[in-house]
Amino acid sequence: MRFLLEGLTVYFPYEYIYPEQYKYMLELKHALDAKGHCLLEMPTGTGKTITLLSLITSYQLAHPETGKLIYCTRTVPEMEKVLAEVKDLIEYRSRYFTDAPAPKLLALGLSSRKNLCIHPRVAEEGSRESVDARCMRLTASWVRERARGAARPGAETTDAGAAAAVPAAVPDIELCEFFEGLEGAGADGRLDAGVYTMHDLRALGRKRRWCPYFLARHMVAYANVVVWNYQYLLDPKVAAMVSREMERECIVVFDEAHNIDNVCIEALSVELRQQGLDAAGRNVARLRSEIERVKSTDADRLKREYQRLVQGLASQGALRGGGESEQWLANPALPADILQEAVPGNIRRAEHFLAFLQRFLSFLRTRLNVNQVVSDTPTSFLTHLQSVVAIEGKTLRFCYDRLTSLMKTLEISATDDFGPIHRVADFATLVGTYTKGFAIIVEPYDERMPGVPDPVIQLACLDASLAIKPVFAKFQSVVITSGTLSPIDLYPRILDFKPVCLASLAMTLTRQCLCPVVLTRGGDQLPVSTKFDMRDDPAVTRNYGRMLLDLAAVVPDGIICFFVSYSYMDSIVSRWNDMGILSALMTHKLVFIETVDVVETTLALDNYRRACDCGRGAIFFSVARGKVAEGIDFDRHYGRCVVMFGVPYQYTLGRILRARLEYLRETFQIKESDFLAFDAVRQAAQCVGRVIRSKADYGLMVFADKRYQRHDKRDKLPGWISSQLRDAHLNLSTDMLLCIAREFMRAMAQPFDGGSAEGASLLSEAAVNALDTAGAGPMVLG
Repeated sequence: MRFLLEGLTVYFPYEYIYPEQYKYMLELKHALDAKGHCLLEMPTGTGKTITLLSLITSYQLAHPETGKLIYCTRTVPEMEKVLAEVKDLIEYRSRYFTDAPAPKLLALGLSSRKNLCIHPRVAEEGSRESVDARCMRLTASWVRERARGAARPGAETTDAGAAAAVPAAVPDIELCEFFEGLEGAGADGRLDAGVYTMHDLRALGRKRRWCPYFLARHMVAYANVVVWNYQYLLDPKVAAMVSREMERECIVVFDEAHNIDNVCIEALSVELRQQGLDAAGRNVARLRSEIERVKSTDADRLKREYQRLVQGLASQGALRGGGESEQWLANPALPADILQEAVPGNIRRAEHFLAFLQRFLSFLRTRLNVNQVVSDTPTSFLTHLQSVVAIEGKTLRFCYDRLTSLMKTLEISATDDFGPIHRVADFATLVGTYTKGFAIIVEPYDERMPGVPDPVIQLACLDASLAIKPVFAKFQSVVITSGTLSPIDLYPRILDFKPVCLASLAMTLTRQCLCPVVLTRGGDQLPVSTKFDMRDDPAVTRNYGRMLLDLAAVVPDGIICFFVSYSYMDSIVSRWNDMGILSALMTHKLVFIETVDVVETTLALDNYRRACDCGRGAIFFSVARGKVAEGIDFDRHYGRCVVMFGVPYQYTLGRILRARLEYLRETFQIKESDFLAFDAVRQAAQCVGRVIRSKADYGLMVFADKRYQRHDKRDKLPGWISSQLRDAHLNLSTDMLLCIAREFMRAMAQPFDGGSAEGASLLSEAAVNALDTAGAGPMVLG
């Protein structure tokens, strides 16, 4: 379908369009026209991704001055799905350019080395960190120089310094053939127009013997559409490497952004433990020995670095290299006035900087030596630091960049076992930069295991707006979207920005394929809830188990159950086993359980789907805020019913959460109870939304807790769920729930004629033309 939307030609690759998709495009276009930011909530399963892509790529086509689309996702599967949608869209759009060449478009995804590496030995490394470290050991500039016996860039070539400046050739040094192949290709080492998933990049890399990771990194600057993880924009260290050069005219999309405030907070939070500080101390000792070695062999290297630092951090941007280990970029989280300053004189010399780090580490060790929990502010922490070891907060601001510069000078890769000292440098830079929005909490033991010594010092970010503020400031249009943003008006407050468009769209339906219900009582009429004073009640446990057992006999195919925490799930499943409920469940369906181990959970999910495919049916026990709750879809027969056991509140006694609640109250005037309820209900809505992935799908949504009966919970549900929550489906007992479930499943089992939706929840070309004639819709061009 090709139609006009307020004068904009939109290419949409389907025969029909939902009314909510058209409204979504309209709101999005208004935001782009206004060159502002927007918040858009669109019901799950209504084609949000293709709607975004269709509108924005059409907007790019009509407005050449518009920058690239930067599409941020949370997981690799989501990234691949977005790129597959772009590929289908561009293929469809090309049909309309028969008389002239179709506009060229380059779209690609950028992920970590672990996801893109094709080197046979490096790719076998287990963790992302180990893949990064081994890759850098093969691709660092100094390694390649040594392997070739080339002169070090910038080295003196006088007779006196020739021996030090030109190292001997070392032919047995291993290099990465794929990186060398890409470098050797020169100007030809680039991608043609097209859409490249990570699978495509790896296949191309093997064919041409090019490194897919560095190829993608290079081509990001030339792409029209870039898909990557949130951290590439929100984490200051990563953003400095990959998104620093992005133009202001870019359109940024944060998809599935219901938890974006938590992602922002995690990006600026640092945790240090005793063993980490000990490892950082060993890192400093190793750096000291490296400095002594360089002094004896190539003292000019340290002198040149000193001169660069005298000129200030801002000038270092022109000296950056090709890989992460070679980046000398100032931290984008630092205010602009700091970037213009020179590195303080007391840490310019390498040996002085190491002495500075040693003093800071000693101070941190003393802070860890506590017998009770200590909470502090950055200002108080810096005052104490100044009085004890004479370190100024201003000096701490430059710690991360000074360490990065030193490791570059010493030719040490950033991930060569130097993670601990980098975390200390992160801590120092953040605490020296921000006086508000952070809390420093020292605990002598793990709060989950009181009495077990495990001291930890946490620099906890309390203000989500700090991480995303540079994104709002740099790019003219930022789109935050998800299916569960309600109450949507809270996000501008906690992210501290003013959207030009803010909308929550309803779902148009021709049949009631959503059936949300609230269970408040068991079969014995006793209330059910996961409130702290009720969750261990045997009657609650029994009623929950009996309800699930009865549902398993009524609902076909798959049932997904979400619990408020791993500990509660383990506890209730164990008690169900003792009561014989678990064995009774197995007579109806197979039971699978999510664990904290990713591999185990993936295997359980695979077996769950196989059980549903073969008709046996299955039940999957999962946890709100877990892996399954965020990125896994249970469409069609994989999810005919979802049960949310309880209200998934955060652990309210957690000290970091309490500090954040106090900050939100004092800074943004957000009550603790309002934020906790908002956070819990958005998690519950995200869980139950897993079962609806299209309008042809259907599912029963059971909110099993008496507290969902209250308006302060129901009012925070997304409108597309709450609008389907009838009065007759509130305050149900188990018996009443089963009656509704039987009736719903019987109705949904009848043949569904998709054509009956035309004109109501589906707009065909003729229907759109009719709307346009009436002045209420777009005009189809053909």
